[in-house]
Amino acid sequence: MSKIMIVDDDEYIRELVAAFLKGAGFSVCEAANGRLALSRLDKEKPDLCVVLIMMPQMVGFELCKYIRQYHESLPVLILTAKADASQKVKGFTLGADDYLTKPFDPQELVLRVKAILRRCGSSSTIQAGALSIDLDSRSIEFKGEKSDIPLKEFELLSKLASQPGKTFTRSSLIEDIWGYDFEGNERTLDVHINRLRERFQEHGFKITTIRGLGYRLEELK
Repeated sequence: MSKIMIVDDDEYIRELVAAFLKGAGFSVCEAANGRLALSRLDKEKPDLCVVLIMMPQMVGFELCKYIRQYHESLPVLILTAKADASQKVKGFTLGADDYLTKPFDPQELVLRVKAILRRCGSSSTIQAGALSIDLDSRSIEFKGEKSDIPLKEFELLSKLASQPGKTFTRSSLIEDIWGYDFEGNERTLDVHINRLRERFQEHGFKITTIRGLGYRLEELK
């Protein structure tokens, strides 16, 4: 599970960002200013920092500069109320990976975080609640422990988890997992869905049946 550090002096903004990131399957840590963030980086080991520009004690630009100096590979997404090009240029010059202007759409923030992580080498991992799905090793991780499940179950879980909240039709799931020339029946899909439900009853998500359509994976709040 990727961890995101939120650095903002506004407690309401931190809580808002944290709620949406947690809902998207990320773990979260927070810091009220740049100095606190720097002091916690080694302990928290975040995979990405969401940083507000205007903060007391240390502005976001300065924090970004220190991160690039001492934590070179740590991605940074800058939040700011200033939309002028010079501010964006300064942020990118200091090493920011992306830039989002307030007020922002929380869903856009989540998408930008995911995009940065993909660009930085985390594209092989999908989150499903508290479960991490590694597409490269075809393994799953829960509470630090990795394990394997049968291939078709893995592919089905990965497909559903790739877009939480989206309803996948039965026909599309069968075609994507078993192929267009599958000669079995739809009961095969139901069996695999039930096996996934039995395996992952308390992992922060559920697989919901949408009667007459198919299935979708839903994150549990």
